[in-house]
Amino acid sequence: MSYLYNGKMKVIGVTGPSGSGKSTVSEILSKNENVEIIDADEVVRQLSKPGNDYLKAIKNTFGQEVFLDDGNLNRKVLADKIYNDENSKKRLNDLTFKYVVDEILLRLKENSDKNINISVIDVPLLFEAGLDKYCDFIISVIADEELKIKRICKRDNVDIQTAKSRLNIQHENNFYIEKSDFVINNSENFDLENEVKNIFEKITLKINLK
Repeated sequence: MSYLYNGKMKVIGVTGPSGSGKSTVSEILSKNENVEIIDADEVVRQLSKPGNDYLKAIKNTFGQEVFLDDGNLNRKVLADKIYNDENSKKRLNDLTFKYVVDEILLRLKENSDKNINISVIDVPLLFEAGLDKYCDFIISVIADEELKIKRICKRDNVDIQTAKSRLNIQHENNFYIEKSDFVINNSENFDLENEVKNIFEKITLKINLK
C-alpha cells in the first residue's frame, strides 16, 4: 500500500541487484505522460554535497579518509570500505536510510501536490530501507551473474574481481522474485523496452479498474 498523499497518486518501486538494468527501466518508464522518477542514487548525490547533514554524518562515522581534499566524498574509497567490511556496510546503510528515505518521502509528497499520476522510485535497497511499504507495485530487474559482472565492469570501470565482490554482498535473484509484483529478466539481447511497456500497461489497467 502506497504512502498516498492525495489519494490519487500511485507509486511504483523499481529495484534489483547491481548490473541488472534498473536505471534503464526507470528511464523507459519516464517516457510516459505524468510519470515522475525519483532516483535514489541521484538523491544520495544531492545529499552528498559539502555542507549537507548526510555528508557530515558520514565524516563523523568514517573519518576524513573517505573524503577528497576539496571536501567531496571519495566514492571509490567508501565503496571499497563497505564492500570489504560488513560492519561498515551496515553503518553506511543506516545513515543512508535515515537521510535518503526522508528525502524520497518528501519528493513523493511534492509529486502528489503537483498531481502527478505515478511516481517511480528507483531504489537498489528498496526492501532493506522499508520503502516497499509505500509502493503500490514493485518491479524487480534481474540478470544472470556473468552479465551483471560485465555490466558493472563497463559502467564503473572496475575489474572482474571488484564486480564480483560487490555482487557477493547483494541478494540473489530469488530474493527479488519472491517479493515483487513484476520481474524482468534483463538478459542479453532482451527487448527490455517492449517488456517495460507491457508491464506499464498492466499496471495502468489495474489502476483504472480500482
